[in-house]
Amino acid sequence: MDAALLLALGLLAQGLGLSLGVPGSPSPSTLYPWHRAPGSGRMRRAWVIPPISVSENYKRIPYALVQIKSDKQPLGSVIYSIQGPGVDEEPRGVFSIDRFTGKVSLNAMLDREKTDRFRLRAFALDLGGSTLEDPTDLEIVVVDQNDNRPVFREEVFTGRVLEGAAPGTYVTRAEATDADDPETDNAALRYSIVAQGDPELFSIDELTGEIRTVQVGLDREVVAVYNLTLQVADMSGDGLTATACALITLDDINDHAPEFTRDEFFLEAVEAVSGVDVGRLEVEDDDLPGSPNWAARFSILEGDPDGHFTIRTDPKTNAGILSVAKPLDHESRELHRLRVSVQNMAPLHAAAPRARRGQATVSVRVQDTNEAPVFQENPLRTSVAEGTAPGTPVATFSARDPDTQQLQRLSYFKDYDPEDWLQVDGATGRIQTQRVLSPSSPFLKDGWYRAIILASDDASPPRTATGTLSIEILEVNDHAPVLSPPAGSLCSEPDLGAGLLLGATDEDLPPHGAPFHFQLSPGVPALARNWSVSRVNGSHARLRPRQRVAEGLHGLSLLLRDSGQPPQQRQQPLNVSVCRCGQDGACLPGSAARRAGGAGLSLGALVIALASGGLLLLLVLLAALLGRFRRRPLDKALLHGLQDDPRDNVLDYHEQGGGEEDQDAYDINQLRHPTELTALGVPLGRPPQRRDAPYGHMPPQPPRVLPSSPADIADFISEGLEAADGDPSVPPYDTALIYDYEGDGSVAGTLSSILSSLGDEDQDYDYLQGWGPRFTRLADMYGHS
Repeated sequence: MDAALLLALGLLAQGLGLSLGVPGSPSPSTLYPWHRAPGSGRMRRAWVIPPISVSENYKRIPYALVQIKSDKQPLGSVIYSIQGPGVDEEPRGVFSIDRFTGKVSLNAMLDREKTDRFRLRAFALDLGGSTLEDPTDLEIVVVDQNDNRPVFREEVFTGRVLEGAAPGTYVTRAEATDADDPETDNAALRYSIVAQGDPELFSIDELTGEIRTVQVGLDREVVAVYNLTLQVADMSGDGLTATACALITLDDINDHAPEFTRDEFFLEAVEAVSGVDVGRLEVEDDDLPGSPNWAARFSILEGDPDGHFTIRTDPKTNAGILSVAKPLDHESRELHRLRVSVQNMAPLHAAAPRARRGQATVSVRVQDTNEAPVFQENPLRTSVAEGTAPGTPVATFSARDPDTQQLQRLSYFKDYDPEDWLQVDGATGRIQTQRVLSPSSPFLKDGWYRAIILASDDASPPRTATGTLSIEILEVNDHAPVLSPPAGSLCSEPDLGAGLLLGATDEDLPPHGAPFHFQLSPGVPALARNWSVSRVNGSHARLRPRQRVAEGLHGLSLLLRDSGQPPQQRQQPLNVSVCRCGQDGACLPGSAARRAGGAGLSLGALVIALASGGLLLLLVLLAALLGRFRRRPLDKALLHGLQDDPRDNVLDYHEQGGGEEDQDAYDINQLRHPTELTALGVPLGRPPQRRDAPYGHMPPQPPRVLPSSPADIADFISEGLEAADGDPSVPPYDTALIYDYEGDGSVAGTLSSILSSLGDEDQDYDYLQGWGPRFTRLADMYGHS
């Protein structure tokens, strides 16, 4: 602790009746924080307790800082305690007090950079726990020590400055911090440059850390980046230190002009081509590559009045690339001498020296090559009339050879002629037609036909020129106008309605089409007395009646003429439906015009429509008759005069089996009398097929001899029953079996008649039990049992 501070604290303690303990003292000082000064009739005031100072990083612990006492009770009758940060608050356990003596001890090392002071509250109680004194405050101040080095905010500081900058130019600033007490010399920092090379071009302000230039001589082309070593020290430069780097980059200025590497360049170019590079013009520039101070810009000063050459800059090498902008001609000029210059994109600095080779001469020699022929006129435009006859001359599409020193022969041929309409003379280029071109050709675009002709020389290899021949097909007035529409309706009264608007069309193109001339036929003078035609515009006219005309269909004749030279005209019929109109000019319902076919339907069309309807009706009747004949069975046509058999198929709907779908299992013809069918020559038909029979087809059964007398009927039926039971080709078991013979001359009714039991109630049907299982049910129904 400073001697003056110790002396002041000692005098203060002596005046207050106190003693302060300082680290290193043999015993702690004693404080009487509750001591009151005597007063004459006034309230006593408490003494002001000065802070207690203790140095950070003190290692002799525990250490007695101070002792507090109360003068209200003798020693041993007072209990002391303290509270606050460092005792019962974080950081805990730094301070403690003896309960009976009041000695306050330091139990841990202090760090001012973490906590620079502690505020504690002291209490004095009697042995019974009653408060003897009001609580008082103790403040413990941690005295700083220089235990922290200064630290730069960055390890590397960067700055930029233009090359050639004047002395005193600001570059950058270095900054550092110190964790020690800023009010003491422990944090008093000083900056310096400890290394920067020779010569020393930069300086640093020791208090602020600003780095500036100190003299001229900064040249980026010599040194582009400077590396400085910086140092900072506390205790005003005599304490702890730290170092850092400063990288200072010099920004380029255009202090060097670009220069050609040679005074003259020799190059060669091929004639008759363009857009090709001839050669490179190399330059040098010491400024920063890639910057505007380095990028070159070339100009052609003289030697190229026609603009045959251009120069562009290679962005990677900064060289100039000479190119041919227009084709060169060896025959007209063999050598070109150009004067070129080079400059930077950015303006040159005022202090920069002038370039020694800012200009150069470029000699370009033109190489002779075989050039392609050139058409004298390309594209060539000409015209022919439509419908031109084959063999008509069209044009002579000739070319010349630029290589005048070589006698070469040119040949001509077609490359594109989609209609194969033209014929080209291979030696002269003369073109003529070889057939008539159709006006409806899809290759005619707005009346123009395009063909491509080639001209080739006889060199090796040959060169070919391409020429375009455009032929305009001139329109010829070869079509007369046509009335559109050829029919219409108007009012019978002249002053009602707008009349009939007439129009015309013409297949010819202008000027052989509109305007059209509409005129009533001169060959029928009566038309002019009843009708008038007035012009509306170039393509339309209006027809009106001069006086009231009869309602109905009127046939007129008009003469139409176009505007071509010579004009074409045509007489055309016009069907006019005259109707009775109201005041609004519209035809009234049921007027004669509508009954007469106001839609313009002619008599021929009406006849065709009626004939078509009659023919359609006839076809429908024939189809109906044909269907009726097809439905009549063949056997009805063969049985002359026989009535349709009223018997039909018997279907048992209460049994499972064939049902209604089993219609094809037998033929109703077999129920008819066999003698009648045999006499007519009708076969008895093929045996029925069963749908569940194997393969659907069975061999035919042998023919059976018909019984000759009624006594043989029972045997005949039994044999047939046995044959049916064993034949898989007959209908299913649930289908009624119909037999084709019931006996000759029997007076009994047919078995299929359900009414037979009504007339023969006394007849005995028990004999049916012996006919087999299929007749058992019938016997049960009609038998006596």
